[in-house]
Amino acid sequence: MTPRRRGTRTRSGRTVAILVTCEHGGNRVPIEYQDLFRRAGPALASHRGWDAGTVALGRDLVRDVARVMPKVPMAQPRIATVTRLLADLNRSPHNPRVFSEWTRKLSRPERLVLLERYHAPHRMAVDADVAALDERGRRVLHLALHSFAPFLNGHARQADLALLYDPARKSERELAGDWARTLQARLPELRVRRNQPYRGASDGLTTWLRRRHADRRYMGIEIEVNQRLLDNGGHFPRTVTHALADTLAEVLRGG
Repeated sequence: MTPRRRGTRTRSGRTVAILVTCEHGGNRVPIEYQDLFRRAGPALASHRGWDAGTVALGRDLVRDVARVMPKVPMAQPRIATVTRLLADLNRSPHNPRVFSEWTRKLSRPERLVLLERYHAPHRMAVDADVAALDERGRRVLHLALHSFAPFLNGHARQADLALLYDPARKSERELAGDWARTLQARLPELRVRRNQPYRGASDGLTTWLRRRHADRRYMGIEIEVNQRLLDNGGHFPRTVTHALADTLAEVLRGG
C-alpha cells in the first residue's frame, strides 16, 4: 500500500485519506473450482455472483476523487474479482452466508482453504492499509463499492444510490447525512437513500474494520448503486461518479 499526495484538512480539522475497495467486483471462478460451478452459470451471471459495474465504478471514482481533491492521499484501490459464491468477502468467516450452496457442501478443511486463499487476504490487506494510513496520522475514509439488483423477490427497490453507515458512529452518521443531502441536490432525478436497501451496521467488511479501528481513526461508508442505471456496456453513468466525488469534496471541506 503506497499512499499518494499530501493530505488536506477537513472541516473537522482532521487530515483524511481515502481508501476505495470492491469486494464483489467480478464473477471469476478459479480453475481448480470450475467443476464445482459447472451448473451455476445463471447464478454466476446474476447479482448472486457479483456486483455488476463496480470495478469500473471504482476506477472512475478514484480518478474523480484525485481530480477534485488532489491533495488528499489515496491508498491503491483493493479490487476483488473472484465470485462471491466461492467465499463472500463481505461476510465474516463465521457467518453461515460466507459460503454459497456450491461451497457449503465442501468439507471443513476445504472450506478453510477457501477462506485462507480468497477471503482472508483481501480483508487483511484492507486492514493493513487502514493501519498504515493511521500510523501516518491520517483518518481513513473507506469507500466500499457495491451494486444491487433493481428487484428482489418481485419487489422494486426504492433507491437508486445509497450510503450505508453505522448510526452509532457519530462521524459516519454526520458524513453520510450531509453527503446524501448534497448528492440528492446534485442528482435530483435519482432517489438517494441512507441505509437502504441494506443496513450499514450489518455484518460486513466495514463492520469488522470498525471493531478494529476507533471512530477517530476510521470511517466506513458503503456506496450502493442500483443496477438499473447500468448502460448496455455494463457501466454506470459518469455523472454518478462525478457527483460522488464532487459532493464528497464539498462535504469534507464543510460546504
